[in-house]
Amino acid sequence: MWIFLSAAGGAGRLPRWTDDRESDQQALERMARGDADALADLYDRHAARVYSLAVRIVRDASDAEDVVQEVFAQAWRQASRYSASRGAVAAWLLTLARSRAIDRLRARRARPDQQVAETAATELPDLAPPVDWQYLSAEQIRLVRAALEQLPFLQRVAIELAYFDGLTHVEIAARLEEPLGTVKTRIRAALTKLRESLVGAV
Repeated sequence: MWIFLSAAGGAGRLPRWTDDRESDQQALERMARGDADALADLYDRHAARVYSLAVRIVRDASDAEDVVQEVFAQAWRQASRYSASRGAVAAWLLTLARSRAIDRLRARRARPDQQVAETAATELPDLAPPVDWQYLSAEQIRLVRAALEQLPFLQRVAIELAYFDGLTHVEIAARLEEPLGTVKTRIRAALTKLRESLVGAV
């Protein structure tokens, strides 16, 4: 069912991630012209990282595989509308992956037969570094960690739940048992402080 993995050599085997921004941009331009080989090239470079982020959020291999398929299908459809001004293609793919994974998590949580299992899964801590951080150098990671540690405790918790665990604002409010408006304000304030701390550093 997972057509991208099948084309790459079989389900369960993901290509190794590589970072080549120029090649990524060229691949999107070729995809916009209908070149399916360009999609395979982009998949080969980024499927592993997209899968890693998806499985971190949904905590289910099958759902994560579906997210990967959705992400690359969306990239194919939107290739002609992508602008380099958005930043790195890899970062765009991760943004799509996070969005699709959260959508899938919401749908799963809405099914009564999944609520108990999902609650148990969310109680298990994931201590691995966020997949997005693999873009950063060791020094940049140190600066980000330092900036996070300078945040007030409740702001830091909200940021970690949103960006490390992939929770929505509504889910964070439920987890922390606080008003949604309070959570949104806290995250907005935290992002402002992080931006001020990291200007020019990352």
